[in-house]
Order: sequence, then C-alpha cells, then structure tokens
Amino acid sequence: MAIPVSYNLRNCLQRPVSTLTTAVAVGLTVLIFVGALALASGFQAALTATGSDNNIMILRKGADSEVSSALTRDTVNIIRAHDAVAQNAEGRPLASPEVVVMVVKDRLGQTGSSNVLVRGIDPEALALRDNVKIVNGRMFSPGADEVIVGKLVADRFVGFNIGDTVRFGQQTVTVAGHFEAGGSSFESEVWGDNAVLMPAFRGEVFQTMTFRMKDPSRFEEVKKEMEADPRLQVDVKRESEFYAAQSELLANLLRFLGVFITIVMGVGAVFGAMNTMYAMVGTRLREIATMLVLGFRPIVVMLSFMIEAVLISLFGGVLGCLAALPINGIVTSTTNFASFSEVAFAFKVTPQSLFYGMIVAGLLGLAGGFFPALRAARQPLVEGLRGG
Repeated sequence: MAIPVSYNLRNCLQRPVSTLTTAVAVGLTVLIFVGALALASGFQAALTATGSDNNIMILRKGADSEVSSALTRDTVNIIRAHDAVAQNAEGRPLASPEVVVMVVKDRLGQTGSSNVLVRGIDPEALALRDNVKIVNGRMFSPGADEVIVGKLVADRFVGFNIGDTVRFGQQTVTVAGHFEAGGSSFESEVWGDNAVLMPAFRGEVFQTMTFRMKDPSRFEEVKKEMEADPRLQVDVKRESEFYAAQSELLANLLRFLGVFITIVMGVGAVFGAMNTMYAMVGTRLREIATMLVLGFRPIVVMLSFMIEAVLISLFGGVLGCLAALPINGIVTSTTNFASFSEVAFAFKVTPQSLFYGMIVAGLLGLAGGFFPALRAARQPLVEGLRGG
C-alpha cells in the first residue's frame, strides 16, 4: 500500500521556511541552466535564420569562413553564367558576389571596441535575402559612397546613425539607412555597394558568392559539378547549412559551460535538499515508526520521502523557469568564433529548455532525497516508537 502524496504535500507546507530555502536553491540552479540554454538557442537561431535552403554559397576550396575565402572575377563570372542560377524578371542572374571584411569600431555607451562585419553586395543581394527590410532611411544608391546598417549595429556601435559618416580604410561613406533581417546575424552587419567597398578593402577579389537555385532539388548535382570543375576550385554549400555550421562551435561551448555551472551549483542545491530532508526525518521518527507498525513497508516509506524531496525540487524548478522567462528577447552579443565578428542576438527561452530545466530540478530532488529517505526506511522501530 502506497502512502498518499497529500501526506507529502502537507509535510512540506508544515515546514515553509526550510522548504522554500531548498526550493530557491534549486530554482537558482535551474535559472542558470535555462539561461545558458537560452543564450545558446538565441545565438544558434540568429545564425540559422541567416541562410536560405534555396540559396547556394560559394567559397574558396578549403575556406572555413567567409573572411578566409577569396574568389576571382573569372570564377564569379563562370558561376553567374551557370544554368543552375535563377534569374529575375529582367533576366539578370539572382547572384551576388560579396566582399566580406572586419572593421574595428567603438562600442556605444561602453569602453572598448569590437569587430563589425562589413559586406559589399550587388543589387541582387536583397532579392536573395527576403527577410531584409529597410526600417529607417533608405537603401544606398548604386555606386554612391553610402552604406546601410543592421539595426543591432546601429544600437551598439558609435557613428552609425543615419547621416553619419564612417571611415573604411581610405574610403569615407555615409549611413543611408538601417535595416532589419528577421533577427538573423545580418542585423549585425554593415552593407554597401561592391563597387565602392572593394577598392577600399581588398582590391579585385571577392570573399564569397551567393546565388538562388533555379531548382533547389538539384543541389547535390550542382555541388558535385562545380566542385569538380578545375577552373573554379570552390566549395559549394547550402546557405542555411553553412550558417548553421558556423553556430555549432560557440553554441555547444555555451551549453557545456551552462551544464558545468549547473553541476557546480547543483552540488550545493543537493546538499541543501539533503539537510532539509534529514531535518524532516529527524523530527518525524515516531511518525515513521508508526507507519512501519501499521504495515507500510520500508521501501514504501523510502519512496514517500523521495517523492517529498522531488516535490520540493520541482517547486524550485517552477520558480527557476518563471524567473527565466523575463530574459526571453533580451539582446546581448558575443564573438562568432568562425568569423571573429560580433554577433548580436536575443535570448531565446524555448519550451524545450524549460522542460530540461524541470528535468534538472527533478534529478536534484532525487539526488538530495535518496540518503535521507534511505535513513527513514532503515530507522530502528524501537528507537522510533520511543520518540528518537
């Protein structure tokens, strides 16, 4: 016969201070864990949203990032003429060779500086990135010394308000507008015309090329053909897969650090749960002995105390998850290890991360309640009936 759960709930409520103290310790652990997952999810979501399954990215063979790649004009022209490249209504290839470089800029309202990614594009680039929208000002004029700035750059760096002038090498450009890109990492970039930015940075060389596939189902065939062409010497990737892969290293590191900190804090939470449960066992020796006399088996008594510990921890887990909800959407930034540029993104608290947080809370309850519950089950009957 099982001991009713209502019995455990009543005992938790009879000791509100110790119960709440233990629950708060568990809740803080869960908060840190969910926060780390939200950080990793937000960063990964920003980069994953950057690419499209219908676009192909071309990089120099062996290049592991955009900034380490290099494509000649001949390579770009050969690819632009390929029959796999889609065309717009005017019959122009939907392709954009791009200059990609880092510049160091001062932070807004903070000391220090950080890398900002600057991208030179062709006019077709906006047709390739459907999520890019000008939200303030206007698009830069082709051939003009103008740029448009991602909203997260404008919010976090000095000198990127509309009308401001920015120095890139020997070139001075004017900020013509701000753009959004659906929360993707493009919002952490500055875009300008290839014809203007190329002479200011690396001369007659592009870093990458992106084009829209006429038939996305032909990706493997196109990839095999282009990578086998000795004139090109390129790697061919889906744009979505490229940016997803760029996020993996840092996202996994953030998750690892989150788990590590959770383990460290979890040890303290487990000892707190143990102390609480040992105290509960110590004050209920006669009660435990009475249950054994009434025919409850020791394993049932042990299970009852385990349930009590888990209930306290789950309550703490709920507190931790509720405390984590307000961080959803808060914008922060970090360095993308793949490109060494700063990427701003929003914390993303997902149902999955909350679920994992509750699992962590339950495990802490099991770990903290096991030995006190074992002591309760092994309590000598005579000693318990004498009142301990």
